[in-house]
Amino acid sequence: MWWKQLLALPVFISLSLGGSNAINSWPDVIASTGDVDHAGRRIALNSSVSPDVIYHKVWKLIEDDYYLADFNGQNWARWEHRYDGKLKNLEDAHKAVETMLASLGDRYTRFLDRDAFDDEKSQIDARLFGIGVQIGIDEKTKHVVIISPIDDTPASRAGLMSDDEITEIDGKSTKGFSVEDAAKQIRGAINTPVHLLLTRAGKHIKVTVVRAEIPIKAVTTSKLIDGDIGYIRLSSFISQQAGLEMKEALAKLAPARGIILDLRENPGGLLTNAIEISDMFLDKGNIVSTVDRDGYTTPALSEGHPICKKPLVVLINKGSASASEITSGALHDNNRAVLVGEKSFGKGLVQGINKLEDGSGVNVTIARYLTPNDTDINKKGISPDVLVKISVSDLKAGRGAWFQTVRRDLDDDKDVQDADKDAARSAGKDKEAKDLKADTSSASPREKRTPDDGKDLQLKAALDVIHKKLGEPEHLASQPH
Repeated sequence: MWWKQLLALPVFISLSLGGSNAINSWPDVIASTGDVDHAGRRIALNSSVSPDVIYHKVWKLIEDDYYLADFNGQNWARWEHRYDGKLKNLEDAHKAVETMLASLGDRYTRFLDRDAFDDEKSQIDARLFGIGVQIGIDEKTKHVVIISPIDDTPASRAGLMSDDEITEIDGKSTKGFSVEDAAKQIRGAINTPVHLLLTRAGKHIKVTVVRAEIPIKAVTTSKLIDGDIGYIRLSSFISQQAGLEMKEALAKLAPARGIILDLRENPGGLLTNAIEISDMFLDKGNIVSTVDRDGYTTPALSEGHPICKKPLVVLINKGSASASEITSGALHDNNRAVLVGEKSFGKGLVQGINKLEDGSGVNVTIARYLTPNDTDINKKGISPDVLVKISVSDLKAGRGAWFQTVRRDLDDDKDVQDADKDAARSAGKDKEAKDLKADTSSASPREKRTPDDGKDLQLKAALDVIHKKLGEPEHLASQPH
């Protein structure tokens, strides 16, 4: 059985969508005729695998590994032979597996068809194809929503934003869609467009996004700001290169007198990455404890050889989940860092990734975790030491996170035209872009931001904290550079 522990995977809209859910509620059936590679070619599937083997493999995985022994108050044995003699093909097996898993009432234990599983592995390998956005299901509305666009991708360039609801895909309503349902509609060959209808603040926005290869970097920004303060934005814990990238970033910032680690909008990733990166800042203590269904607690202790001992501030917000919460919790509870921003998401569960014989897979919740202070943050989140809330007016004025798209025209229909122009340009269709006229009398809806532009309220507060730790006046951190 091939598996890795994970806490949350960013779900990218790509030609191979996948991952364990990152933020909200995150299975569709693989077609027996094959799936599609990044160039749009058909790939033959293994049709010789027995559907009964697939179904019973998943049943056994849940019986052996699922973290709640009461299986959501049901007798798990009732599912073992429920579909005997009824599964005619792999599609039947996948549907039966989905139905069985749904009975657990756990949005993190889910089936992944071959596309989804391949993409999950691609995310770990740091190579993806698509438009570059993390999506989920809003727990309250059950609508498909954007968690976060990835920096410098077709999605971010087209102006897609966190909390946008994906209402239609190529004219088809997403009502009742799962994450994979939405992804299947968005997949396609590189350099082909997908047409989205978004709902933002009650307004409908049409956006065309052209698919491309998506660069996956864990550390997206590392630089000195405010003179000699090191700033690192870690956008994901999913890539196996995350630890190496963090070490390289810290080495690059060796001259810094203090470090700000930005985990805002970081939906998590591999447990091993969270432990390794936390340990880079700790000289002792527990990093995290996992608790299995029998109540056995396994701590992950610091090795006590930190590569960074400088004053540290960690930025978090509602998009910081899972591995981000383990890291921020470990650094906070060990009195190593001050947390600044807003309360984190609150995902305190661990999944195992399991590959099935037909190339599909299943993610199973196998444990919960506690921060070093034995705090269970599931559905609660981690509260910052310094609370800095960002209002809608702040976002419109460009005072939110510097890497988020700035839109001052949330109530302006030219959102549609501007997004379409960007998409046309990214496809190399200059004439089409020129033909999309828009009123440019107001400020540009997309303003290029940098971490040292002095406008990001939460980052400014983090700089204030660092300067205070260094014994310097806080106001120095509030000046744009």
